[in-house]
Amino acid sequence: MKVNFEKKETLDFKSNEAYKTLRTNISFSGDDIRVIALTSSVPNEGKSVVAFNLANSLAEDGKKVLYIDADIRKSVTVVRYGVDVETKGLAHYLSGQAKLEQVIYETNIDNLSVIFTGQTAPNPSELLGNDRFKKMLEQEREEFDYIIIDCPPLGSVIDAAIVAKECDGAIIVIETDNVSYKIVQRVKKQLDQSGCRILGAVLNKVEMGGKGYYGKGYYGNYYGRYYGDYGNYGESKE
Repeated sequence: MKVNFEKKETLDFKSNEAYKTLRTNISFSGDDIRVIALTSSVPNEGKSVVAFNLANSLAEDGKKVLYIDADIRKSVTVVRYGVDVETKGLAHYLSGQAKLEQVIYETNIDNLSVIFTGQTAPNPSELLGNDRFKKMLEQEREEFDYIIIDCPPLGSVIDAAIVAKECDGAIIVIETDNVSYKIVQRVKKQLDQSGCRILGAVLNKVEMGGKGYYGKGYYGNYYGRYYGDYGNYGESKE
């Protein structure tokens, strides 16, 4: 099965280089870091954009990558990137309504496969915590170099900590000047309690054009608030 991302954005030079830097930093974390969860503290920090672009950057580097949209509560991937067919997804597999091979899609991006969320489920935490999720990751480790998992904001729901428990590492996406230190610390504590290694944080939505404190070393660009508004996909906050 194959899908096309009709609305995949083209990154500018600085953003593209930032993702290459993030990709390189992950590779230096060790060859045992292959299943990675991304989360944030609150909605709208650009976490899903970072997760997708990281998966794309790894694929561009010749790695075989599986991107899993685990935000079963409120996914935006299908609409944001203009997926051209109706898909089954993670919720279908975890609830026993579909086999694993029925929910993994090849894409029009070389080396990148994807599992969408599928249907909205009333019990996402229970689904993500069942044995099928763990077995899925164990199986797909044999097929892919990296598995990138886009999780809901951990400051809002517990799902990301449940997912991180089965991962090799986690990354926290933080929007510039929007989230307090205490909230991020609570998210970090929850990830620590899951037993997952925290690889670091991505500072997102940074104004890249000036000569101030923020420079080339920071990740991301000035992405829009995609998470909560189904009517404004593709708009940027510039």
